[in-house]
Amino acid sequence: MANKTKGLLALLGLGALAWWRYKKASPEEQQKVKDTINTAKDNLTKFGNDLKDKASQTAEQLKEKATDAADQLKNKAEELKNDAQQAAE
Repeated sequence: MANKTKGLLALLGLGALAWWRYKKASPEEQQKVKDTINTAKDNLTKFGNDLKDKASQTAEQLKEKATDAADQLKNKAEELKNDAQQAAE
């Protein structure tokens, strides 16, 4: 628990230092920071969307495979039923 507290305090300290340096920076340097943050945000959004797309594709593929397997089992059951009926005659 103490390690988590120390880690949080360190993180807060780094955040405070970063904020202080940002406020003292020139407008050009501040704009560079904003641009970097916006680029990172855009990259994270793209990555998240790519993950969602991949998950949707995988889910759709699994659904198709399950449907195919169910159809094959149904067909096999029909064949066995027909074979049993023919054998009984």
